Amino acid sequence: MPENDGVRFTFSSIKVPLSPLHHHHPIPLFSNLQLCSQTLSTTLTRTKDSLDQFIKSFKIKIHNRINPFPAKSSLLCSASLALTRPDESTQGALEVAVSQPKGGHSAGRHDEERVLISEVLVRNKDGEELERKDLENEAVAALKACRPNSALTVREVQEDVHRIINSGYFCSCMPVAVDTRDGIRLVFQVEPNQEFQGLTCEGANVLPTKFVEEAFRDGYGKVVNIRRLGEVVDSINGWYMERGLFGMVSDVEILSGGIIKLQVSEAEVNNISIRFLDRKTGEPTVGKTKPETIVRQLTTKRGQVYSMLQGKRDVETLLTMGIMEDVSIVPQPAGDTGKVDLTINVVERVSGGLSAGGGISSGITSGPLSGLIGSLAFSHRNVFGRNQKFNVSLERGQIDSIFRINYTDPWIEGDDKRTSRSIMIQNSRTPGTLVHGNQPDNSSLTIGRVTAGIEFSRPFRPKWSGTAGLIFQHAGARDDKGNPIIKDFYNSPLTASGNTHDDMLVAKFESVYTGSGDPGSSMFVFNVEQGLPVLPEWLFFNRVNARARKGLEIGPACLLLSLSGGHVVGNFSPHEAFAIGGTNSVRGYEEGAVGSGRSYVVGCGEISFPLLGPVEGAIFADYGTDLGSGPTVPGDPAGARLKPGSGYGYGVGVRVDSPLGPLRLEYAFNDKQAGRFHFAVGHRN
Repeated sequence: MPENDGVRFTFSSIKVPLSPLHHHHPIPLFSNLQLCSQTLSTTLTRTKDSLDQFIKSFKIKIHNRINPFPAKSSLLCSASLALTRPDESTQGALEVAVSQPKGGHSAGRHDEERVLISEVLVRNKDGEELERKDLENEAVAALKACRPNSALTVREVQEDVHRIINSGYFCSCMPVAVDTRDGIRLVFQVEPNQEFQGLTCEGANVLPTKFVEEAFRDGYGKVVNIRRLGEVVDSINGWYMERGLFGMVSDVEILSGGIIKLQVSEAEVNNISIRFLDRKTGEPTVGKTKPETIVRQLTTKRGQVYSMLQGKRDVETLLTMGIMEDVSIVPQPAGDTGKVDLTINVVERVSGGLSAGGGISSGITSGPLSGLIGSLAFSHRNVFGRNQKFNVSLERGQIDSIFRINYTDPWIEGDDKRTSRSIMIQNSRTPGTLVHGNQPDNSSLTIGRVTAGIEFSRPFRPKWSGTAGLIFQHAGARDDKGNPIIKDFYNSPLTASGNTHDDMLVAKFESVYTGSGDPGSSMFVFNVEQGLPVLPEWLFFNRVNARARKGLEIGPACLLLSLSGGHVVGNFSPHEAFAIGGTNSVRGYEEGAVGSGRSYVVGCGEISFPLLGPVEGAIFADYGTDLGSGPTVPGDPAGARLKPGSGYGYGVGVRVDSPLGPLRLEYAFNDKQAGRFHFAVGHRN
């Protein structure tokens, strides 16, 4: 190597590309969230282009010659190396230039020429020692190739410059070679970032201030680390990602005085429109449902930052209305405003028609066929295009019969509390065996009721709902020929008034808590009924009833605990006593065979476990008691029939999912060691 008075490396400005996380990853962030229940793939394909354009509108701009999102990428800088003789004239000067194309690695001859370095130092931009030794140590620790007494190429120096910058503590780095009598000294002149002294955040309307403060708290008073700043920005973007929100940090700037300025872009909902699609062709059509009936169901409103998770919940809400076959939400950019327009695509179901079905009466205690019930119904799910429902149904069995007319408005127009209204008229005849048992002379006893009432329901807290209503009932007992009777075979009264019928006007209040809504989830129901003696002969009483259920997962099995109880004060009809025993009470006994009381408590413990596919097994134990209240019921029907008043049962069963609901087949023993099969459709009450 010829003698040199000085050697100097000079670098152009270093440009590090923005992290691919902020250029390409936001698309999966939104596209992975489901927007519709049945046409997910179709919807995402339809909206991909618009989402691409929307996300690209969030442009990241980084100021102050820093990059808060360092990434592993090819070197994008150029460099030149000049070797100059001490001769002041240009004659005899030797110059070697090396150029690195953007994004690539040149393999030229000059790239591989080496210069022997005797000493490596880190200094500030004025060539003086750094005031903070910890920053100097960070720079030295970042060096890999540049060591004392090593022969270096331009590329190796260039890569170490990048390593110093990527340490995050420095906004610039200039390598300078100085010829000394001991050899060539390589000095990295660095400029540390400012100390973090404050923070401003603009455009964050839904991002919690506390979250931002906590993210930056550890950095106050310290030199800004660009890598750490990138992690904080990622955490903020992750906050939006977890909630499915259209938002992200779009600009980061370090101002003079060490103030970090964050600019956040949040896409607000601009317009919401409804588009009806044909069930067969999928083409736009004219819908029967009024658009305002659909829009008012949405929790997503204009001016809110759009959340795709919230949109998914809105889709589920619209499907639970029962009038939609399919629902999807398509977000599109609203021009250059930074907002989004939402198009709700809906496919309506057939509004109404005839249906037929069947079931099993819980009041039938003998014979496999006598408990079967057939049903026929006409229903209209979308009266006046407002999701109002009208239903006329007839259920008929060997003994049971129910004729019901019901009209329900699930959301009263003009009400902002989501209050529903239901009007009902019903004429029913049900077996009287629950309380009065089978007659010894093989005659049948039925209870006839004519009922009319109105109820209002509304949610008042998350997972809590309440119902209040006023119901009139005209009820009495009849024999197997349909004639009204006032006493049974044991001469026990069948009415409280002594007449052939009891009349009552009942004010009802019910509060319901539901967990996830699954059969094994937590549930609590509290019910109060107050008889109002508007006329002297009308019954005056107060009935309180409560049910609670709690499910616990134990590995693949589920433990279900339930407890129910109630009490009646005042004058009430004997057939309205609490009946204990049967499929939904104490298994192993016939329906109502344990007791008929003014009070009662029933508890159940059940463990269910998977067997094969939709089939589950179960082990259970039940206990029920009338708390000694049987004799206080008018006529003491339980005492006349020698009901024990308390009892328990235990057994095993299987559950099978079916279109009608879970089918339950159980076999139980009672405390008298008598066995009994129980079959039911639906979950245990």
